[in-house]
Amino acid sequence: MAETTTRSPALLAWLRMARLVARTHRDAAAKLKAFDLSNAQFDVIAQVGSHDGPSQQQLAEKLLVTQGNVCQLLDGLQARGLVERRKSGRSNRLYLTEEGRTLYRQAVPAQETWQAERLAGLEPEEQRQLLRLLRKLEQSQAS
Repeated sequence: MAETTTRSPALLAWLRMARLVARTHRDAAAKLKAFDLSNAQFDVIAQVGSHDGPSQQQLAEKLLVTQGNVCQLLDGLQARGLVERRKSGRSNRLYLTEEGRTLYRQAVPAQETWQAERLAGLEPEEQRQLLRLLRKLEQSQAS
C-alpha cells in the first residue's frame, strides 16, 4: 500500500507551529532558569508586571488556564515574595512586590532580547506581518 505524502497547507502549518512552539518553550525554560522561573511563572510575572492589579480570574483568562492553575502559580510566587494578593471586594487583585518588580525589570527585557534574536531570521516587516497573521488566526478561533 502506497503512503500519500501530500498534506494540506493547514496541517503542515499546524505541525510546523507545534514544533516551533515546543522548541521555544524548551529553550525558554532553560533561559529562565537563570531567574529561577518556569515559563508559566514568567508569564505571571510579565502579565502582572505590565498591568498592575488584575484579578485572579482576569489572569487565568489571559494565560488560558484554570483558576486552580493560577492559584497554584500564585501560591508559589507569593511564597517566594514576588507577588501579593490584595482583597478587593469578592476577588483578589494581584501586584508584584518590590522583589517581584526587580525580577520583572531583569527577566522581561532579557526574554524580549532573546525572543528578538530568535526572530531575527525575519525582516522587521515580516515580523509585523507574522504578528498580524497570528492575531487574525487567534481571533478567528476565539470562543
